[in-house]
Amino acid sequence: MELVTLRRGLSLVGAFLVLILLASGCSKERDNSPVSRAELSQRALTLAPSDPDIAEIYSRTCRSCHGTGVSAAPLTGDLASWEPRLDKGMNVLVENVINGFQGMPPLGLCFECSPDQFEQLIAFMATAE
Repeated sequence: MELVTLRRGLSLVGAFLVLILLASGCSKERDNSPVSRAELSQRALTLAPSDPDIAEIYSRTCRSCHGTGVSAAPLTGDLASWEPRLDKGMNVLVENVINGFQGMPPLGLCFECSPDQFEQLIAFMATAE
């Protein structure tokens, strides 16, 4: 009888340890929580390119979506969101801007921007440097 009680006690302890491990693993997922997204968005709204001409274009055309995440736009400075996009290559990203892609309108609403300016804007948003 004592052996059965001991086994049940060990099973409960084991189950408790598994729950603790699962809970600690969930703490890493908090980085993707709405609060973290809000913090990223708040930070994104404060960022600006160092080049004044690019900063003016960014403020006028890019910030409204990439500073808030509207239409699932990757937030400026959110390196994790930009990484898979950058993996496609800058040429693909510039083409996506020019032609429009998913929720992004053609030319990102910057009708006077050159491909070089789009590249500078993408590089800034993807790295926030």
